[in-house]
Order: sequence, then structure tokens, then C-alpha cells
Amino acid sequence: MTAQVAVIQMVSSAHVATNLDQARRLLAKAAQAGARLAVLPENVACMTPDMAQLHIIAEQEGDGPIQQALAAMARRHRLWLVAGTIPLLAADGRLTNTCLVFDDTGQRVARYDKIHLFDVDVPGGEVHRESAYFAPGREVVVLDTPVGRLGLAVCFDLRFPELFRAMVAQGAELIALPAAFTYATGRVHWEVLLRARAIENLCFVLASAQGGLHFPGRMTFGHSQIIGPWGEVLACHAQGPGLALAPLDRNAQRELRRRFPVLALAHRVL
Repeated sequence: MTAQVAVIQMVSSAHVATNLDQARRLLAKAAQAGARLAVLPENVACMTPDMAQLHIIAEQEGDGPIQQALAAMARRHRLWLVAGTIPLLAADGRLTNTCLVFDDTGQRVARYDKIHLFDVDVPGGEVHRESAYFAPGREVVVLDTPVGRLGLAVCFDLRFPELFRAMVAQGAELIALPAAFTYATGRVHWEVLLRARAIENLCFVLASAQGGLHFPGRMTFGHSQIIGPWGEVLACHAQGPGLALAPLDRNAQRELRRRFPVLALAHRVL
């Protein structure tokens, strides 16, 4: 049983309409190539240093032009869409960095709010304090899709293997990871962490990244890629807007999990 999937790489700016047009074009290419599921990157609708702008464009759950546009993309191209992340309004006055999933009719079928917020001084001078503006998520999210049971994570979540193991405990066979990894950390940690999460969980990892210069002082690493459950890089798009595609062979994955039963032993403590 195989199914084609796509990871979409963007270089989002502060202009929402331009970013959504970029997403539309790339999703059209993915659909034309036969993708049944596609993943957009973190901050798909807006990359800006101006937090006030994010509050202006932030939407209530289930209502707003950004969510409507993303639903329409899934519906038009008849594919399941992991719609990167967008800002939604939180109850405490902050925002949530939210990943929505739409089915191939444009119906929203899942919501994941980024759990691990990026409060880090990046080597080279970048300072990030996501918790000042974003409320953290609390729930692990796994759902059934036509290409397998899918877990959701976002960017900095990649550094927390216990989240991925919790998704596998709920039956995850593939994990989508929208991201906007900094260039400084991405060039040393991005691929090795993706491959580690795939290997230790015998999962496919679909990592969709931002990849380029967004504004002065904010460069993302890109290298969107699809990783197989043995840690092999099945497809990669390095820099700039574009996409990577690969077929997922779930029968081979199931046979690998049978022959190499590390997940069955994971609960044991030495």
C-alpha cells in the first residue's frame, strides 16, 4: 500500500495575500504530481517581527479568511492538507500557533496547538520569546487519514522525543512537522533530529519548512524533507519555495516494525 505525499517549502513574508498565493501555486503542483496529502510550513500566512500585525490577522477558531482560504485549497485540489500553522486567538489574550488539518472536501478534521514554545537565544544573535505572545498547547493530536495514522508536531517540538513517542502510543505511522527552523540551528541539527525521530519511532516524518530570508535578521534553513522509518531521506527541497514528493510504503513500514520490534519493548525500564 503506497501513497504519494508532499512537503511544501515557502519563504513567507509579512504579506498574507502573497503568502497564500504562493501556497496555492505549490499545492497545485503537488496535486498534479499525485499527492494525496500535503504539508505546509509553520507561519504559512505571515512571517513578521511585528507581533501587533499577528494579532491583527489572528482569527477565531473556525472563522476567518485565512482558514477559509486553506480549506478552499484542500477542497479544490482534493487532497488532505496539514495547513502549516496560523495564529488563532487564545482565551488569555495571547495567540496560539495552530496547525489545522483539512480533509479533501475542505472540512477541518483536527487542530494541534504547538506545545513547546521557542524561548531561546540562538547562536549568532537571534533572540526568540514565543511564550510572551503565544499560549502553549496541551494535547497530543493523532488522527486517521487516507495515507495512514498521522501525528502532528511543530518546529521546536522536534527536540522533545517524548512527544513523538506519545503519538506512536496512539498509533501514529507518520508525523507531520511544519517548521520555521532558524538557519543557525538548522544547519547543524535539523536533519539529524528528523532522522532520529523517524528511526526511534519507525515512522515516516514529513517536515515542511520555511527556507530563505524573510526580513532582515530572520533567515530560515529550509531543507524540507520526507524521511522514511529506517531514517532514510526519501526526498528533500533545499532552499527557496518549492516542494518535495515521495511515496509512502506502509506495507514495508509494517514489516519493518514486525521484524524490528523496538516499539513493543519501549515500555520496559532497565
